[in-house]
Amino acid sequence: METLFRKCFLAASVAAATACLSSCSHGQKIQIYPENGTSRIKALTTAEYVSTPDGLDVVSHTVTKPSGITFKGNWDLSGCNRLMLDVTNPDPCEYLHLTVQIDNPGCNLSSKTGVFYDTVYISPGETETVSIPLPPRFPHPEVAESFTGMRSTPYSVWGYGSVIDLTDINEIHVYVNKPRSDIKWTLSGLYGITGKPGKLKPWMEKDSSAFFPFIDRYGQFKHNDWPGKTHSNKDLAIAKAEEAKDIAAHPGADDRSRYGGWADGPRLEATGHFRVEKVDGKWWMVDPDGYLFWSHGVVRVTPSTGITPLDAREFYFEELPEKDSPLYQFFFTCDTLLKPYYEVRNIRRTYDFSSANIFRKYGENWRQEFADMAHKRLKSWGMNTIANSSDKSICLMDKTVYTDRIEIKSPYIEGSQSGLWWKFRDPYTEEFAESVRTQLEERRNELEDPWCLGFFVDNEIGWGEAHSIGEWTMLSPASQPAKKEMVRRLKEKYRDIARLNSAWTTSFKSWSDLASSQAGLPEAAKPDLCDFSKAVIRKYFSTTREIFKEIAPEKLYLGCRFARSNPDVLRIAAEYCDVLSYNIYKHDLSTFSLPEGIDKPVIIGEFHFGAKDRGPFHPGLINTYSQEQRGEAYERYVESALENAYIIGTHWHQFSDQATTGRFDGENFQVGMTDICDRPYYETIRHVRNIGYRMYAVRSGRDR
Repeated sequence: METLFRKCFLAASVAAATACLSSCSHGQKIQIYPENGTSRIKALTTAEYVSTPDGLDVVSHTVTKPSGITFKGNWDLSGCNRLMLDVTNPDPCEYLHLTVQIDNPGCNLSSKTGVFYDTVYISPGETETVSIPLPPRFPHPEVAESFTGMRSTPYSVWGYGSVIDLTDINEIHVYVNKPRSDIKWTLSGLYGITGKPGKLKPWMEKDSSAFFPFIDRYGQFKHNDWPGKTHSNKDLAIAKAEEAKDIAAHPGADDRSRYGGWADGPRLEATGHFRVEKVDGKWWMVDPDGYLFWSHGVVRVTPSTGITPLDAREFYFEELPEKDSPLYQFFFTCDTLLKPYYEVRNIRRTYDFSSANIFRKYGENWRQEFADMAHKRLKSWGMNTIANSSDKSICLMDKTVYTDRIEIKSPYIEGSQSGLWWKFRDPYTEEFAESVRTQLEERRNELEDPWCLGFFVDNEIGWGEAHSIGEWTMLSPASQPAKKEMVRRLKEKYRDIARLNSAWTTSFKSWSDLASSQAGLPEAAKPDLCDFSKAVIRKYFSTTREIFKEIAPEKLYLGCRFARSNPDVLRIAAEYCDVLSYNIYKHDLSTFSLPEGIDKPVIIGEFHFGAKDRGPFHPGLINTYSQEQRGEAYERYVESALENAYIIGTHWHQFSDQATTGRFDGENFQVGMTDICDRPYYETIRHVRNIGYRMYAVRSGRDR
């Protein structure tokens, strides 16, 4: 069903393209592509391209790095105010997300020095001309050079870069960032357009002494204003009273069971715990009382979403509390799940702005009042699930259904890549099974709790390609348990090292020589690497499943929250998981399906949309133009999930905005249902309610 979001998005794209074409007629082109010859073009990471009369046909292959094309040259773009791209997106259903990055010689992407990048969206099945505004010259570049630990900064009004010298550009990259599937696209034009530079924001005129500190006592950007910004504790009190009225006016949907199931729908057997069942061709959960249940939830329901590192950055902050202040305690509050991510980065000092603001709002009983309000909010918003990474004390109040997540803590396969978060855990170590068992045992109260849906195990694992785990194993030392198992299997298959050498085109002197080698292997070894990769994957899921059966037989094993995978992983996971979980950051799920032969329920562990029209500097992984469009995007995404027979729930990431100055990895996304001061984004909430209140009608088909 066409929604207002899609219409607005397409209209905005057309308007942008029209404006750009108008600019072209008044400005001069600085041609980058096409030009004579292709010697300055190269593939970026795993991408492939072919030059045709229509342009560059590119395939951005699945990889955890940027995948696209690079133009090498020497351009002076200082007279340009924008870059233009002519791009075709052949996919009839999915938006194409492209990043355009321009570099100075010797640029540093991690510190964002000498680099600038921005993103564009190409509508499904369209050829569009899109524009990227180029940043003007900043009068005080030393300010921008002081920004660290933030994905986007106060200078990111133009894209996401920092100070760049537009007179000396030596590389321009156009790519899909970390594609989760192979993506095809065509670039038929890339050029700069001359014109006046964009107008600086007022704070960009400030020197260091006037700009710093730039974060106020509430953790907000102090040099700008926006609707809903908190200027005083009185504002918090007013917001609290206004929200109480809003919740009273919207007490929740009236077709819900006590667990949030569909009270007006068919009632199945009541087992006292959640399970999954296929009904009339669609997958559902069934709640403990036997009602059909669809999980509409939000991740990280916790007061501590706004923790930010202070190390070497205290000059950013206007008013950190003194030791005699009751707000001093928030130097020490932490998020239990995310704490290891700070520790591994050696982050010593942090401040929890979100909890401090909740304290200001609710007083000494802030934890309990926030917890009570969280449950009221979710019910009022038409939601029925506290998703993973949330505060345990809030989950265990017997008011809202919840999920939990464990992360296996055991030795890695040493030769593995880091993936999105950690290296690959070795399931052949004794510690692997013990970690799963211990963490489930520690949650005994949850195992017996009917309000607990089940458990995710791990998050966004890096699986690599079909042969990767086997390859990583062979790059590991001989003491690696997985490598010992691999050598054992190879001995069993080949019997003699000479036969293995013949098959692999290698020259190992003995099985011991093979075990001790950490060198790369030839292409001929790939079939065996693929076979062992599947063995490791099976060991990972089967071990976890066995322990669930032993310790948590009444709880759902919700899978590992795929960010990307390969068909072997999915097929094996489907044998052992009760539910397959995916973190899918797209505009909607209208094209989502499982590989042929797999019929399992699916839950969406993460998705979000953001915008830059409020305080935070970064709009998240999928950006929109405003809070209203963010709400429209939310409604469309969840509706498309409800219409998919496999999907049994969506969990938004996350309950509240991240810290303005970034968390442990620099994420500072405007993706909350509430802001850093615990104030709801009502434009978004209106759409959350709209789909939440009618979700069972949509799922059942009664809404048509």
